[in-house]
Amino acid sequence: MNNIKELEINKSYVTYMFPFSFHEKQRQKLMETLERHHFRFFELNNKELQAGYYGEGVKIRHERLSQFFLPYIEDKLFPKTTKNRGFLRYSKEINEKFVWKLRGQKSNFAINSVDITLCPFGIGVITIRTLGEDQETLSDFLHFLSHFRVLEPKLEEEKGVKISNDSYVFETTNQLVLDYLCPSVKPFIIRNEHLEGYYGSLPFFEDARMMSSIFLVVKKDEEILQEHLYRVAQVDGRVEGEPYISSTNSDYIERFVKERLYDRYAPNTYTITSENVQATVTNNEEQTYRKDMEEFMGTMYYNLLLHYYYKIMLLKLSFEHSEVSWSKDKDYVKELIELISKFYSRYYFGQVSARQEGKELTHLLRETFNLNHLFIEVKKTLDDLYRAQENQTNNRHNMLLFMLTIYTTISGIYGMNLVIEDWKGFTDWSKVPGYSFFEWISLVTALSGIGLAIALLVSTGGKGMLNKYRKWKRDRLG
Repeated sequence: MNNIKELEINKSYVTYMFPFSFHEKQRQKLMETLERHHFRFFELNNKELQAGYYGEGVKIRHERLSQFFLPYIEDKLFPKTTKNRGFLRYSKEINEKFVWKLRGQKSNFAINSVDITLCPFGIGVITIRTLGEDQETLSDFLHFLSHFRVLEPKLEEEKGVKISNDSYVFETTNQLVLDYLCPSVKPFIIRNEHLEGYYGSLPFFEDARMMSSIFLVVKKDEEILQEHLYRVAQVDGRVEGEPYISSTNSDYIERFVKERLYDRYAPNTYTITSENVQATVTNNEEQTYRKDMEEFMGTMYYNLLLHYYYKIMLLKLSFEHSEVSWSKDKDYVKELIELISKFYSRYYFGQVSARQEGKELTHLLRETFNLNHLFIEVKKTLDDLYRAQENQTNNRHNMLLFMLTIYTTISGIYGMNLVIEDWKGFTDWSKVPGYSFFEWISLVTALSGIGLAIALLVSTGGKGMLNKYRKWKRDRLG
């Protein structure tokens, strides 16, 4: 560990992404609540929103966002109104300074703004944009990052954190986010791990740690080594106060970095992507790295958000398939089939940008998040659901056919005539106890047949109306 070469950092821009689940039927109410708490709906046509959320002097030009993504992706990522389907972003400026402390170590940082993005199918993402301007080593920065992204500490070495501003002290990142930055969202977050239906929480959320997007500005002309990039990707900070790296095998580090590195602008700027972070490290001067930083907060952020959403949804669909109760959830099986089909046709696309850089970064994200494998699993799930639904339908039809065959057989024996002489005109029910055996068969067959017909009519009509209502509700919200 003592041989680890440090990297001196001048500035660090970090975007944390905290996904959550909410009830789709409460989407409108959630949007109204956000607006009451001074969150503004983000739209590309509003040029006033190009600055203010990203830090002092940082401006994200909306024309770049519009030109980077393919038209059918742009419509989803940047809907023109809250009535449109897609990713509805609500933003709020914070501009407050905080101090993070843990066992004698501390880091100063500022929170520039918070986004709450309401994605399709009941998935939301809280985005927190932070800025660190204190000069510090890579080990100190990663040590802070590794702890701050933990929402609820469970390990002993993670406990004891204090996050404070001028007025409050928070003991976990979860308290900071949900009790202070976004209290309006807290009542809408689903917390149950097992719910009937298909709008459950996120039990597959990796160890309650936030995804982090990082832009690090290091000292001019400082050499950026593979071990630096590896440590950033793995979030290897300090262990027992000493700089830490999770591998001692230089060949392994080289292979790891090579598979995840985007080095188009080397040797001054590198971007590496892992399941924990996407990080850009540069040693350029401000006038040179300014454009890269704007890309990091603009097109790269949205590209990451989109593919992170893909990962969450694919995991969600696989999880919900495993939780289905086939005996009780026949109607929900249909809904899950429709959910998978809608997600695949409306939102899941292999290419999101026509630019070469966009294509390369998209490929890197898809490989890192293992999206192709997850998608194959979901497609197999869809095939399984279709087969199961077909089998259930065949069983119901067979049972109905069996019952109708019995009635047809009995009616045939009677020459299609089940009428008893006593039934002609006024029916005297007092004579029923004296019926013969075959008259009893006629009576039971006639009454049960009429009852069965009424029951089938009511059941079919009721299910039809319920299915139309559910479809209307899903079309409204999905």
